[in-house]
Amino acid sequence: MMCGAPSATQPATAEIQAIADKVKSQLEEKVNKTFPVFKAVEFKSQVVAGRNLFIKVQVDDDNFVHLRVFESLPHENKPLTLSSYQTNKSRHDELTYF
Repeated sequence: MMCGAPSATQPATAEIQAIADKVKSQLEEKVNKTFPVFKAVEFKSQVVAGRNLFIKVQVDDDNFVHLRVFESLPHENKPLTLSSYQTNKSRHDELTYF
């Protein structure tokens, strides 16, 4: 992986699902909608002054959202931040920087 460049797409792990769950309420507030299904399926990470996570989340049978979550450095002790999101994505839409 090149420093500063996003990693290759990887299957979501339990850690990534936990991160997605922590920012779910932030997304629901921004789009004024609740998501009964919220399953992380894949992700990319990017090392910055902390870490950006690009997460593809399934929100119903064939509808997905892409999340960009910022995780600060541990010593900063800041909460996870939903930096950006893209709605109306499909299973086959590639995770890209946004």
